[in-house]
Amino acid sequence: MRIATWNVNSIRARLDRVTAFLARHDIDVLAIQETKCRDDQFPHLPFEAAGYEVAHVGLNQWNGVAIVSRVGISEVEVGFEGMPGWGDPVNAEARAISAVCDGVRVVSVYVPNGRSLEDPHMAYKLDWLSRLRDHAATRLDVSPDEQVVLMGDWNVAPQDEDVWSMAFYENRTHVSEPERAAFRAVVDAGFSDVVRPHTPGPGVYTYWDYTQLRFPKAQGMRIDFALGSPALAARVTGAFIDREERKGKGASDHAPVIIDLA
Repeated sequence: MRIATWNVNSIRARLDRVTAFLARHDIDVLAIQETKCRDDQFPHLPFEAAGYEVAHVGLNQWNGVAIVSRVGISEVEVGFEGMPGWGDPVNAEARAISAVCDGVRVVSVYVPNGRSLEDPHMAYKLDWLSRLRDHAATRLDVSPDEQVVLMGDWNVAPQDEDVWSMAFYENRTHVSEPERAAFRAVVDAGFSDVVRPHTPGPGVYTYWDYTQLRFPKAQGMRIDFALGSPALAARVTGAFIDREERKGKGASDHAPVIIDLA
């Protein structure tokens, strides 16, 4: 079974690339972030024609998450218990969706950015990660043998080697200790990074900003992860990052992350 995650930065703008990616890498399940469309705007037909079922949640032109699967989708859950919202009045943003696909609960997450260390969004981000950790830990306590993978755009670079320059990111988001601590808390709750052992760094990234020629200069960040429960992690036989998908016209600023399960 092959599972992937990809922040596509608009599913409608990247539809042809996504469907080609599914075929090229023989993907069974894809967790998608930043679909940037409402549910009624999601392009279901091309996926269904290729043999995939779709679960999607999108409220407007921002955020949006989805799971597409050719091995079944059941027990779909939008968001998670205790997931904080943003806005006035507070609305839960479209940042998490999960479903059981051939016995694996795949959770597609798009963690808030934080914007800056002083921005109110940073407190929102830390709260969001804390609530995700609590939810995931509770589920694992109740069902320790459940196969779960939390995958997506975490907007956190948990290690110094995960950014091209720590000096550049000094006093910026993604590398601050509170953000890294929030990420570690999910790991400490029993969800291990199942990709890094197969894709060791430094210099291994999943995101490159569109500006300042970041991609050709190899100035990226590693912020897309798949964290697996013990039962899921035990099945992982390999993983890789498809850096080629960041190349060419019309590319997302993120690369897909792929894991193989025995």
